[in-house]
Amino acid sequence: MISKLLNRSSNSVIGAAIVIGAAGLLSDIAGLIRDRILAHNFGAGPVMDAYYAAFKIPDLIYNLLIVGALTAGFIPTFTKIFYRNNNDRSGAWQLANNIINIVGILLLILAGLGMIFTPLLTKIIAPGFSGSQLSQAISFTRVMFFSPFILGISMVMGGILQSLRQFVLYSIAPIFYNVGIIIGATILTQTPLKTNGLPVGVIFGALLHASIQIYGAYKNGYRWEWRFKILDKETRHIGKLMIPRTLGVAITQLNTVVVTMLASLLPIGSVAVYHYANNLQSVPIGIIGIPFALAVFPFLSQSVATDNGPGFIKHLSGATRQVLFFIIPFSLITLLLRAQIVRVILGSGAFDWNATIATADALAFFSLGLFAQSLVPLYARAFYALSNTKTPFTLGVIAELIAIIAALLLMKPLGVAGLALASSIGVILNLGMLVIALRQLTGSLEEMKTLHFLFRLAVAGLLMAIIIQTLKYPLAKKLDLDHFWGILLHGGISGTLGLLAYGAVCYLLKVEEMMNFHASLKTRWLKFRGTPELAEVERL
Repeated sequence: MISKLLNRSSNSVIGAAIVIGAAGLLSDIAGLIRDRILAHNFGAGPVMDAYYAAFKIPDLIYNLLIVGALTAGFIPTFTKIFYRNNNDRSGAWQLANNIINIVGILLLILAGLGMIFTPLLTKIIAPGFSGSQLSQAISFTRVMFFSPFILGISMVMGGILQSLRQFVLYSIAPIFYNVGIIIGATILTQTPLKTNGLPVGVIFGALLHASIQIYGAYKNGYRWEWRFKILDKETRHIGKLMIPRTLGVAITQLNTVVVTMLASLLPIGSVAVYHYANNLQSVPIGIIGIPFALAVFPFLSQSVATDNGPGFIKHLSGATRQVLFFIIPFSLITLLLRAQIVRVILGSGAFDWNATIATADALAFFSLGLFAQSLVPLYARAFYALSNTKTPFTLGVIAELIAIIAALLLMKPLGVAGLALASSIGVILNLGMLVIALRQLTGSLEEMKTLHFLFRLAVAGLLMAIIIQTLKYPLAKKLDLDHFWGILLHGGISGTLGLLAYGAVCYLLKVEEMMNFHASLKTRWLKFRGTPELAEVERL
């Protein structure tokens, strides 16, 4: 039974989004536990600065070669071949093996070169590091260069699972990745490895991540075989599609590298503070924005394949409103209860009050762009479904360059918080340009329906904010805010009552998304069945 559950296909966008979102929530919980352990043991100091800086080059390699290829090229191409002939899936498996072998060899070569040139690369990434901190960052980076190869193989397997709309194993793989890092931080650091147990834990987590998805692909019929044909027609098609996407990812990664460089020039702990805050703001994105983007992508691709323009717009517009319905209250809670969130999740051990304030300030500015962070993946995939990767790339370049300029201007007056504000400015601009460009292509995005929806959402959000702010002060007098449970109750009571008010107003105003959410709690929210055929028209 467990095997069947793990390998079933989702039948709807909402069903798939819930599967991904639920697994994403568990992964985020594991990630928050990971960050609390790291903050407790190492605080926001030189070790964590070195740890987060060490991620940058391996992450750059992974994102350029894997994320770009999968989202823009591999998934649509594999899906088309897989469903083209229901009696012969060999072409799809041959393509998968070709991509795995090409990517695997390329990643191994780059990892070897990266390990050789790690000292030079680390000095570029973290120009503010010196002495033992620089040496530690170099040591961490060398170990982490193994991770792109492992995660690269894993994500190709994940691409197969996404193409088959089998999101369970794909979605729970990050949980095991975080478990590996937690083991590194709690167990391996107590061995002779000491702080080097942190990057070793990353590698262990990557192996767990890969094992889960390899199992899923194997259960669906995948078998590895040697195939290495760079000039293969479908492989060249993937390459053509991925070039603009890869360049777009390169610009995004350049932004994160520049931010790390700038943060390394600020006081010690700034790199860690920025990443702690960024990890916290990633939680709602991971359980709302990314799940809907991943879930709707096959449906958007299917609408394009069947020349169903109205269906394409309906899927995209519906997913947009669903994302906004859920992300707005999360944004308000993040903004208004930022100090409580940071203190409850990270505030123990070596993570002191100064680190709490700095992280909360950065989180406040991140919260301003949460809605855009959650919608950009969705609109980018709408373009990918239309086999248009150039437009997201071009607009992404413009937005990231403006974000970098904003970071340079804001880092001096605002410190780490200025870097977070610059990130929000860039992503909001990116979303605005994507929406305008897509509207020009499709002729309609159901704008009036969305505007009416946003007006009602604004009313609910305003009441929610008033209730949270009103409750914070009297509760502060009743609760002991010097201890964990007092802070948890302070934020928990204020946030919960604010959420209830938000839901009540949406229900009274008959917000469609709220009504659907309410109905789904009483009926079937998730529906599973066998692998669907591409030609079948799905309902949102």
